[in-house]
Parts: sequence; C-alpha cells; structure tokens
Amino acid sequence: MQAAAITVALVEDESRTRERLCHVISAEPSLRLVFSASTASELLQWFVDNPVDVLLVDLGLPDLSGLELIQRCCRMQPACAAMVITMFGDEANMLRAFEAGARGYLLKDGTEADLATHVLSLHAGGSPMTPIIARQLLARWRADQPPPAQREGQQPEALSRRETEVLDLIARGFTYAEIAQQMSISVTTVQTHVRNIYGKLGVHNRSEAVYEARQYGLLR
Repeated sequence: MQAAAITVALVEDESRTRERLCHVISAEPSLRLVFSASTASELLQWFVDNPVDVLLVDLGLPDLSGLELIQRCCRMQPACAAMVITMFGDEANMLRAFEAGARGYLLKDGTEADLATHVLSLHAGGSPMTPIIARQLLARWRADQPPPAQREGQQPEALSRRETEVLDLIARGFTYAEIAQQMSISVTTVQTHVRNIYGKLGVHNRSEAVYEARQYGLLR
C-alpha cells in the first residue's frame, strides 16, 4: 500500500514567491500542499482546526512576525515540523527561529530547486539548512564551547612523567608504534597512557589533547 503523502502548509506574503513554492511542492508526488496563505492571521485561522505535517514560514510577514507565528503554531501542533524560508540570513533571526521551534532554516536564494528534498528530509527527522546558515550555527556553537577541562570548572588532573613524555611525542606527530620504540615500551602500554591522558584532560582525540595541554602549559 502506498504511503500517505506528507501534508504541507505555507505562509508567504509575496505572491510570485508563494506561487513558485506552491508549484515545487505540488510537483512532488510524496507531498500534498493543503494550504497556502499570504498573512499570519490567515494561516492561524486555518491551522487551529487542521493538522498538518510540515509548515513553511516566511519571517517577513505583514501582520505578525514569522518568529511569533512559529512559536504559536508549535504550541498548537507540537507534531508539526516548522521550517523557515526567508531572505534574512543574519545570526539573530536564525537563532531566534530555532528558539521559537523551527527545525530547519532555508534562504530563498537558490532554495527552490531543492525545496521538495528539504521538506522530505525535515519530515524524516532532519534539520535542513542552507550551507551558510549551517556554518553560522556551527561557528556560534564553537564560540560558546569552553575547553573541556574548563567546562568541569577545574584544572586538569596532573599527568605523570611518562604520560607527559607520551603526550610530547604525540604533539610532535609520532605514531603509537614510533612512541613505543622510542620509550622502549609496548604499543599497548602507549595506548594505556593515551587513554589516561584523554581522561585527565577531558578530551577525545589527539588534536584536542595537544590543544588542551598547551592551554594549561603542559607542553613546551
């Protein structure tokens, strides 16, 4: 038996853009456009009594902020996946949209050709984003992340002399086998030292370990 089509509603105040978005959605057999509106009030009046799978929202609406609309719609229908389609590519709008409940964020420029694919991805649990938006979000996330040891609110546990030797060789680019040979120990022992180093520094790979060690003056 064929799966039911994914239902889609959208709100976009610019008529030509709305027509293009409607055309793209209607052309995809697995999607079914059930409602389109030019204002937030139109959408809300319909939305209150009509469950829908996906809601596409322009942020620059004439009667109500698209951010406020997303927030209201997410409260009314928590199962509905809301996605922004907008000209606003700034960080402030992006962050506020996700805080309001949006699960995807697309810029209108260059989005329409892949819109159906993005809607399908959204409904499947993905979070479609225009690449420049994804980069902004990643940059913001990285900026908000303190070093692992700092997150724990304490200095890292002191490394032993052998662990410091191993870490120094790691920082200089030696492999585990080369470290084992230089220190006259087995590769297994090197791996044990590395696990201990990672645990003490609160890291998960070589580059993080070297970075943290340099931050705390543990490497020359």
